[in-house]
Amino acid sequence: MTARRRELQAIVRGVLYVCPTPIGNLADITLRVLETLRAVDLVACEDTRRTGKLLAHYGIEARMLSFFEHNELRRLEQILGELEVGAAVALVSDAGMPGLSDPGYTLVRAALDRGLAVTVLPGASAITTALVASGLPSDRFTFIGYLPRTAGRLTAFVEEAGTAGGTLVAFESPRRLRRTLAALAERWPNRELAVARELTKLHEELLRGSAGQLLELLAGREEVRGEIVLLLAPEEESGAGGVEEREVRTALAAMLDGGMGVKEASRLVASLTQMSAREAYRLAVAVREKPARRMDQENQD
Repeated sequence: MTARRRELQAIVRGVLYVCPTPIGNLADITLRVLETLRAVDLVACEDTRRTGKLLAHYGIEARMLSFFEHNELRRLEQILGELEVGAAVALVSDAGMPGLSDPGYTLVRAALDRGLAVTVLPGASAITTALVASGLPSDRFTFIGYLPRTAGRLTAFVEEAGTAGGTLVAFESPRRLRRTLAALAERWPNRELAVARELTKLHEELLRGSAGQLLELLAGREEVRGEIVLLLAPEEESGAGGVEEREVRTALAAMLDGGMGVKEASRLVASLTQMSAREAYRLAVAVREKPARRMDQENQD
């Protein structure tokens, strides 16, 4: 039996195969993904040029169809139609696991909603690679996608996501990295961060420290290049004399629920701990607004 026949027998028709691709080094691809890409009838990809280079590197000839943010609704029915008539389709993103902060999610969801089979192959992921390399706690983490662009929305977003506990993992544009670090430095000057850049590539780099320290490390560079994964350590200690932030939040919530104002509650917290008045006030505002944000979300739902 030839290798090509074995590949074809391993592929089930009418199935969407989600195929992770290398996040940098082209050698970081599984044999199973390569076999699948050789055998499917169609490869749906973000950028046909980028995927074309990967396929050419491994001597794979395949019919490709672009599927990205600005054409996903138009392409969706076309791809689903091919699956429904028995075609085997591979879904790839530019790098890593499709469906994480890219249009792949819409295709997977639509296929499942129509009762079509979806098979996800394991492979490279910038999220878990950066998390382990950072040395930050990995027993519990939250992936929060791309960060908001404005400082106000950024800190509120991180504040809300951080209530789940664990390390926060996010994607960030190299053009916005300095601005993001500046906003985080103002809000959490002592929080430990890591910036992973160009993972698995020749110029791979991992920077660790506070947001201010990372800004200093980047100060001498004209520009930051490459794919960026930003990681924030859990906010276990608030700087309030060893009192954990969750305890301070609980106390503030009780004060506010009892009718105490934000200023009065924050002054009391600052007087009883080593937390600065400014930090205590910001935390009190966040505690006050959190129920309102949740209620707004429930009303929208």
